[in-house]
Amino acid sequence: MEPRADIAVIGLAVMGQNLILNMNDHGFTVVAYNRTTSKVDDFLANEARGTRILGAHSLAEMVALLKKPRRVMLMVKAGAAVDEFIEQLLGVLEPGDIIIDGGNSLFEDTIRRTKYVESKGLLYIGTGVSGGEEGARHGPSIMPGGSPAAWPHVKPIFQAIAAKVTDPHTGAVEPCCDWVGEGGAGHYVKMTHNGIEYGDMQLICEAYHIMKDGLGMTADEMHAVFKEWNTGELESYLIEITRDILAKKDDDGTPLVDKILDTAGQKGTGKWTVISSQEMGIPITLIAEAVYSRCVSAMKEQRVLAAKAYKPGNPRIAGDRAQWVEDIRKALYASKIISYAQGYMLMRAAAKAHGWNLNYGGIALMWRGGCIIRSRFLGDIKAAFDKKPNLENLLFDPFFKKAIKGCARSWRKVVSSAVKKGIPVPAFSTALAFFDGFRCERLPANLLQAQRDYFGAHTYERVDRPRGEFFHTNWTGTGGRVASSTYTV
Repeated sequence: MEPRADIAVIGLAVMGQNLILNMNDHGFTVVAYNRTTSKVDDFLANEARGTRILGAHSLAEMVALLKKPRRVMLMVKAGAAVDEFIEQLLGVLEPGDIIIDGGNSLFEDTIRRTKYVESKGLLYIGTGVSGGEEGARHGPSIMPGGSPAAWPHVKPIFQAIAAKVTDPHTGAVEPCCDWVGEGGAGHYVKMTHNGIEYGDMQLICEAYHIMKDGLGMTADEMHAVFKEWNTGELESYLIEITRDILAKKDDDGTPLVDKILDTAGQKGTGKWTVISSQEMGIPITLIAEAVYSRCVSAMKEQRVLAAKAYKPGNPRIAGDRAQWVEDIRKALYASKIISYAQGYMLMRAAAKAHGWNLNYGGIALMWRGGCIIRSRFLGDIKAAFDKKPNLENLLFDPFFKKAIKGCARSWRKVVSSAVKKGIPVPAFSTALAFFDGFRCERLPANLLQAQRDYFGAHTYERVDRPRGEFFHTNWTGTGGRVASSTYTV
């Protein structure tokens, strides 16, 4: 059997099929394989009919069709299935061949798998692929990491099939794909992308909630608002689809969105982001609230009982509706800035912990097109890092500093009014609380440290002594002279 294929893809669910078709469109010969081999035949007879796509009914047949170094991409469910396929592939591949995991794997698993596959003489890539089935078919955002030696062998394929964006400053057309870093860097960046996605969605939902319940707006009226917002600084894929959702009617002519049960699901990447932030000690409070808001939504039966026990008052907000809509827009924009600032804080901490050299402007470019959080806003983030690659925090960039200041009054007005009217805005609220805490030169943590020292002899530092010197006070006069050891969790 003559090796004539450029890459193989294992897994023929919608993402796998669409990536294969995308690769075929760009001139690459792909081998399709699925554990249930009848799916290979169905794919070749239908979606892949008339293409150069090849099918394989065994891993051995798949490998025999591949040019060296062989490139095999897994598009299977994250977890045990990935490890199982890696073991099977190690039995049929050779040193120098490349295994690629394109699923939503936990970055720690990717770190482990990279080391393991490299120990067998092969190369490994763990890559985030964002954009859903439409992105996979016509141009996703691709975030690869793992074995650096593998990148030159997959770069032509990945950058060809990725979404493309035009740099507003240089005019160059760039692929939304570049090498992220070693080990689990690619999947970590994808995980953070998904966490930010949770935050963006929750913020949009809170804006919708205020307009619906607070301002009494209809779905059609809100559709018009989101249509307008999508022409300005909030322009994004998520604003765009919200516009379309609000216009969609059910068979009886009423808004379909009003017929959808208000309980949200999640697949885990948002939770992983929050867990990682806790391990890193980075306060990504907005993403955390977005995750917990989905958890609250799932408590539907209890919420129904609580609504009866604690009857809400009138949620209507008085005043000029057009002005309120503009205030909500500004609150959404300011909160969005906080969410991305927190996400970048997390990636910076992870890069330091794992020794990754992340290109933060490049990440913004990768997210600028193809992915779920693609937006005009990401161009501003890229510009910030282009001007200052070592920018410590997005909130220190002049562009975002000016934006926050321009939104602050409306932001506070929206949050305070929602609180008074009993409309839950956890993401808006925590974004504002984080901002106020971040810009507060002296927080009450001095009292907290005194409390910890009082009950647990945990020690404290003093403002009139150098950092790194720790002190303990015998607060009651009856304690001992021994202090607890100092450590950070």
